[in-house]
Amino acid sequence: MKEHSSQLLADDFVFLEAPRWHAGRLWVPDVFDSILYSLDADGRRSVVYAGLPPRPNSIGFLPDGTLLIVSSVARHLVRLVGGRLERHADLSQHATGDLNDFVVDESGCVYVGNFGYDLFAGAPLAPTAIHRVDPDGTVSIAASGLEFPNGAVITRNGRKLIVAETWAGRLSAFDRDTAGRLANRRIYAELGQRQPDGLCIDAEDGVWVSSFSTGEVIRVLHGGRITDRVAFPGSAVACQLGGADGHTLFCTTYDGTIADQQKKLRRGAVHTLRVEVPRA
Repeated sequence: MKEHSSQLLADDFVFLEAPRWHAGRLWVPDVFDSILYSLDADGRRSVVYAGLPPRPNSIGFLPDGTLLIVSSVARHLVRLVGGRLERHADLSQHATGDLNDFVVDESGCVYVGNFGYDLFAGAPLAPTAIHRVDPDGTVSIAASGLEFPNGAVITRNGRKLIVAETWAGRLSAFDRDTAGRLANRRIYAELGQRQPDGLCIDAEDGVWVSSFSTGEVIRVLHGGRITDRVAFPGSAVACQLGGADGHTLFCTTYDGTIADQQKKLRRGAVHTLRVEVPRA
């Protein structure tokens, strides 16, 4: 296993989730500050949108470049059009918990997970579903019986979806047919005490996984072999490959507790490191 060191790119955020590399910049929402930022390769930040819906846990881009944002508490997906937010899909009658991370496929279908229960009220853990949102806004269950489906990626050929089951400490994989249906659920990697959060995938289908509980980001292959690791103080939240040549791994971190996050203590940061295999 190769150990890496990282460089601080930017700090003085509250809690950054779901970084995405798009159009030569890193786009990332501050979940407890409700601000969407973009950062250049030197860490200079711009505010893209202030006043996002409560807990915007994830963002993504449709094939035409339209930005999607999770409105977690309302259980909606919204899109940013002409500087204004519009509803893209309503999952309030489908998801059994607040919405969380999502991934967009090549046709514009969105696979979105949810907590499955009221985490912030102390409700007991409950299994939940991944929902698929078609380009016309139709919502259906893509897979059920998952333990807090979190970050997700689609492999290069589009035929497999891999999702983090955070509380179960594992990555699960599904086959994906040409219509976007998921089947043949199986374990991709058991991670033990690591709680997988945000994911990204590289050009060799290696999955970079942020482990919230252990403060590290690891590169995992099918079966669970770890090839690379970088450690941080506090929690590792999410990661994304990008940069001009695709060889930069951006990692969002939080050096504090969940209570500190809810108090909006500004302990969130973005770190970078160079990796051998570029983004997919």
